[in-house]
Amino acid sequence: MKLVIVSGLSGSGKTVALHTLEDAGYFCVDNLPVALLPKFIDTTILSTPTFYDLIAVAIDARSGIDDVHQLDDAIKQIRQLNFITEILFLTSDTKKLVSRFSETRRKHPLSRSGIPLIEAINLEKNLLQNIYSNADLIIDTTSLNVHQLRRKIVQRLLPDTGADMAILVQSFGFKHSLPNDTDFVFDVRCLPNPHWETALRPLTGRDDAVIRYLESFDEVDAMHQSITDFLKTWLPSFVRENRSYMTISIGCTGGQHRSVYMAEKIARALQQSTYHASVHHRDLT
Repeated sequence: MKLVIVSGLSGSGKTVALHTLEDAGYFCVDNLPVALLPKFIDTTILSTPTFYDLIAVAIDARSGIDDVHQLDDAIKQIRQLNFITEILFLTSDTKKLVSRFSETRRKHPLSRSGIPLIEAINLEKNLLQNIYSNADLIIDTTSLNVHQLRRKIVQRLLPDTGADMAILVQSFGFKHSLPNDTDFVFDVRCLPNPHWETALRPLTGRDDAVIRYLESFDEVDAMHQSITDFLKTWLPSFVRENRSYMTISIGCTGGQHRSVYMAEKIARALQQSTYHASVHHRDLT
């Protein structure tokens, strides 16, 4: 049996996450007061007969500061029952959250007391800091649309391969900022850049011409081998610690050529080693 606690900042996509899990067969409850969580588990999962083995519960700042602070104790109680319990936390930068509230014309749940929107967002961040710090999976939705967020949740929370850990290998461009939701970052900007080849500039790291260009350099193969060897050496240690998710980010300057090529190749190498690895190209145009 599995319980996923969905939390995060208002406007970061919690509703999308909950609907995605519901579509995947989870029994979902939105905005459950923390104090009721153990009782809810008692009556929903421990009752006979048991109707639900996949549960998702959204808990956030709407529960109030006193309620949120009880979450640690509630989770400890549930885990003592040998339930698989995971916390998914969704976040986004302040500027993007302000934009989303402006577009939807919805009120922030903490702004009802009359405080400005930005103050409400910062208050919520502080209120949920402990949940953020203890989350098993953090997804930054700043640059994601609804469809991309759904796909990412499916990739990370709903693997159906029997593998011990779900791995996301993502490419990105440093000029578009570092990804926030990552465990390892590898910089491949030292490799030959196809961008300076006129014929290759409009292509991507998935195109044959770019692949042939990059594979003509020994240092590209050496970089791939080094990263792959590192991951194959250390991923088993994370698996032994019951780590369920891992994000590996590969960055080049613009996120079009070198990082895309390397992310694809590393994901294939991990798949061949029986890991459940998927690929996401954050900045690919």
